[in-house]
Amino acid sequence: MTCRGRRVRDAIIALLIVTASLVGMETTQAKIVVPAGSTIEVDEATVNAVVAMFERAEQAVKAHDLETVMAVYSPQYNYHGLKKDDIRKVWKDLFDEYKEIASTHLFSKVTKVGSGSNAVLEVTCTGHLWAASKTSGLYIPIDSWHEEVHYLVFEEGGWRIRGNVGESPRALPFGTAPHPLF
Repeated sequence: MTCRGRRVRDAIIALLIVTASLVGMETTQAKIVVPAGSTIEVDEATVNAVVAMFERAEQAVKAHDLETVMAVYSPQYNYHGLKKDDIRKVWKDLFDEYKEIASTHLFSKVTKVGSGSNAVLEVTCTGHLWAASKTSGLYIPIDSWHEEVHYLVFEEGGWRIRGNVGESPRALPFGTAPHPLF
């Protein structure tokens, strides 16, 4: 893809996020989208399984069902040193503090690396997580990400989030934060 093509794609993704954000301020319905023009290098059944996993997670978040949310994470989950138990605490704290939690996920690329039991999906995702505060009732942003690569493995009959692609830096660059959720 050319530099101009990437800029156009990034502008379209940014516009979709802004639109989804504005819609999200009125409703807490999750939005999981594979936009036209996304790079899909796996079969349709795999894409559908990944989207279904995210949709189940979104329904669990909406219901504040911690156990079902945690089921999307691999037991070997590791993201910048955060393990599955750390993410459990983050979600529990979010459920305690916020109501009407929802997110938007735009998958711009889905590719498979390896094969058989060693297969890994790399799902490039842009989106955000927002919620209404139980204290003020105001909708607030909780997390946002741009072209984050979710690292998924097939375990226990389904795709699970294992973390991020690549090495975790010892220290994150100034002005950046890890995106540990989904």
